[in-house]
Amino acid sequence: MSTDATTEAPQIRKGLAGVVVDTTKISKVNAETNSLLYRGYPVQELAAHCSFEEVAYLLWNSELPDADQLRDFTAAERGGRALDPVVKSVIDSLPVEAHPMDVCRTAASVIGARHRLAEDSSPEANLAKALELFAAFPAVVAYDQRRRRGQDLVEPRDDLGYAANFLWMSFGEEAAPEVVDAFNVSMILYAEHSFNASTFTARVITSTLSDLHSAVTGAIGALKGPLHGGANEAVMHTFEQIGIRTDESREEAAARARTWMEQALAEKKKVMGFGHRVYKHGDSRVPTMKAALDKMIEHYGRPEILGLYDGLETAMAEAKDIKPNLDYPAGPTYHLMGFDTDMFTPLFVASRITGWTAHIMEQLESNSLIRPLSEYNGPGQRALGR
Repeated sequence: MSTDATTEAPQIRKGLAGVVVDTTKISKVNAETNSLLYRGYPVQELAAHCSFEEVAYLLWNSELPDADQLRDFTAAERGGRALDPVVKSVIDSLPVEAHPMDVCRTAASVIGARHRLAEDSSPEANLAKALELFAAFPAVVAYDQRRRRGQDLVEPRDDLGYAANFLWMSFGEEAAPEVVDAFNVSMILYAEHSFNASTFTARVITSTLSDLHSAVTGAIGALKGPLHGGANEAVMHTFEQIGIRTDESREEAAARARTWMEQALAEKKKVMGFGHRVYKHGDSRVPTMKAALDKMIEHYGRPEILGLYDGLETAMAEAKDIKPNLDYPAGPTYHLMGFDTDMFTPLFVASRITGWTAHIMEQLESNSLIRPLSEYNGPGQRALGR
């Protein structure tokens, strides 16, 4: 009787597509309502009624804060906003030509290496580290943009909310309330999105029992990739390729954008800012972000931006029936606020720190080392021949 056993070839899921690797209580896409939920709350409702500080508290603590909890939380956040002189010195040592995401990654690593609780991964220590990163990162992003422009550091203010202070440190002047509101909305919408590539990277690192800052540093590296975090920058590069003409009407800009899109699709170019592998009926965050963009277009008097937006969106819908994702309205919103295009993904970092750290803490609650298998398809065993 033959002893040979017939074994089925393993099913390979490239990119882990469709593979459910764990459970999470942090967020989900509700297919029935096409809504992204944070701890059960639709994100569009959070964006309409909450500050980013409240949403950060929710992601880390499972519930929205009451008045006393929010007072204590915001006091702690405002107390940690100043840029550490050592971190500033390290940023200053990096060339201004360095990718801004490299600056973010380096800053996160330096903050972690200097942290008083660096090797303490208790729930209390990780919550403290998450809050301190959340508080400190606006200064990192704002200062990196300013130094590239030849400008000095702007010290934080403790009389402004998170969003208003971020804009203050970035531009050295108080932003109009509608600009603050739009920025707050963007931070909430970018905060969390289940097991995306950077979050999964953070959970893999955490599963080895490495520290929180190492996991965040790795997540920043994953977010740097244009297939994940760089799409909002790519959207603005598309607008710039078409040409942003401030003296142009909405209709004229839309016509040029349609022509550009039709040619790009004919040449089979990849156009960033459209489509999402999770949402089948359009990214549920887009209407909220698009409403914020509309307010910024009105505030700054820039109808040509709306024309470019509408022209590209319409042409893509007619040709491919593909809808925009969050990055599509977020990119021009940040542009109108005055942020440099290469700072868009660092803004994403400042927001997503909340989601990453929520997942890091959740991973440690019931940890298993994440160590998948691979199917070898190289040469069979062979002799060295020496």
